[in-house]
Amino acid sequence: MNIEIKTELIAPCGMNCGICLGYLREKRHCPGCQSEDTQKRVSCQRCGIKNCELLAQTESGFCYECPKYPCRRLKQLDLRYRTKYSMSMIENLENIRNNGITAFTESENKRWRCANCGGVICVHRGSCYACGATPATNS
Repeated sequence: MNIEIKTELIAPCGMNCGICLGYLREKRHCPGCQSEDTQKRVSCQRCGIKNCELLAQTESGFCYECPKYPCRRLKQLDLRYRTKYSMSMIENLENIRNNGITAFTESENKRWRCANCGGVICVHRGSCYACGATPATNS
């Protein structure tokens, strides 16, 4: 499973959907936050961040442009991901703001790539979705 992380896979909150278990799995596959696909889980369709009125007013479509950035919802999401998965949405958003979305996706393609097989490291599993190698054992 050699997925290229593209700009369309970066959610407004800074989540890289290309490394999400929901996106990587075949059964009940999620097309990513930016998709309008109604086959997504109801909780994803009702996401308070993606459906935020203030976000709709931004030019970039990312939370960093919001006057309330970082809002309570984003801070809670960021804390959960930093604690459980060692990944920060706010750090991702700052990266996008400072370096641009293209540079961000290029760095994400390197950061989350398995050295063993070229597959994608799943943020939720902490290992390659294709071969199971962990970044510590990638060599």
